[in-house]
Amino acid sequence: MIDLYLIRYFVAVVESGTFTRAAEKAFVSQPTLSAGIKKLEEQVGKPLFERSNKRVFLTEAGTRFLPRAKAILHECNLAMLAVKDSKGPAVLRLGLLRTLPNRRIGEMLSEFRRLQPDLAFEIQDGTEQELMNRLEDRSIDFALSIYRGEKAETAVPLYCEPYLMVLAKDHPLAGRKQLAASDLVNEYMIVRSRCEILSETSRYFTDRNIRPRFSCRTSNDARALAMVAAGLGATVVPESLVDERLTALPLSEFQYERTIGLFLPKYEQTDELGHLGSLFQNHVISSWKKSKENRRT
Repeated sequence: MIDLYLIRYFVAVVESGTFTRAAEKAFVSQPTLSAGIKKLEEQVGKPLFERSNKRVFLTEAGTRFLPRAKAILHECNLAMLAVKDSKGPAVLRLGLLRTLPNRRIGEMLSEFRRLQPDLAFEIQDGTEQELMNRLEDRSIDFALSIYRGEKAETAVPLYCEPYLMVLAKDHPLAGRKQLAASDLVNEYMIVRSRCEILSETSRYFTDRNIRPRFSCRTSNDARALAMVAAGLGATVVPESLVDERLTALPLSEFQYERTIGLFLPKYEQTDELGHLGSLFQNHVISSWKKSKENRRT
């Protein structure tokens, strides 16, 4: 009988790429993890990894073993959730970047709650730094925020999107395929004060000797988009915020984009939330992958 912790060690090494990072992820010392992998290889009767100076690689046996190992861990998580004795619903605390698309977030959470009907969400909105601080002090369990190349054990990139200029559907410029800065000389702009590239957008226009006129400034994205749809002005938004009321066009020489990632807890979760969190992480990744594939079709 293979001990479950050995399977966790194995998957941690695969996901981390090195024994050192896997030990950190599993919250054990490297000698303990190495001894566990050796014991697992003895039990299965074949080496599972090829060791090198910097990384480890799966052997043929390890490659065959991996999907079974992940399936075992997944079923174990489901079993733990099925028999949990809770006095109330489990609460998953999720931090959200304020500029994320509400509709897409709602769909994703609704899908997960159908799988886990006893679950309740606690949503905390914040800036990038606020969300990272809350993860650090354990006031949230996960965060969806801008991914800037963080280590794989702390964040998973989900999708990348461009920033576009949005106009009302009946705007005279709505029929264009692309806009130049000069096209907007006489247009009113709506300022999204929480836009991550607000200063870059301002510099884009001033570098071209254009000083847009402003009709409104707001920290509420839904309100900003409603004002654009009503014809009060134009604004720059990430593509995922565009809805059917708006026309979105790329700006010439405006090559800004953002990557959204799922940020993971930096501490070990040993209770039922740890199992629930693992399922949630897999769901978020799968959900955004499906969303990306649907946009392509």
